Amino acid sequence: MKKILLMTFVALFAFTGMVMAGSVPTPETPPEGVQMVSADVAKKMVEEGMMVYDMRKALNFGKGHLPGAVSLPYKWTKKGHPAERTGEFDMSKLPGDKNAKIVFHSDGPNGWKSYYASKAAIEAGYKNVMWMREGYSTWTEKGYAVDH
Repeated sequence: MKKILLMTFVALFAFTGMVMAGSVPTPETPPEGVQMVSADVAKKMVEEGMMVYDMRKALNFGKGHLPGAVSLPYKWTKKGHPAERTGEFDMSKLPGDKNAKIVFHSDGPNGWKSYYASKAAIEAGYKNVMWMREGYSTWTEKGYAVDH
């Protein structure tokens, strides 16, 4: 009985750790060289036709996304604490012009995918990279238009 109780506790602790790791907020400041923009500013950019990249899973993108956004799922290659994860995405979908203004977003303040994508874009030589930390959750909370 003690062994079952101990195994249950260990499993519960491991599961709780995984859930908690997924809810760790992203940094309050963007990666070096990246400009953070609010949902309000991003809305104006979307209305002006700026390139917006949605780093969420394709399934979530299909449920709703910012008007004109491009689905560019960021895939984790190393799990663990969000600040220590690594991942990748198809950078060939980014504009050929490295001076083009681009905005990355994911789920919201707990969505690390857009944080890492914006950092990778800067490292790849893009000059006008923006990160909408507030993400899709804030966009919809504000009642802004979404496409399906």
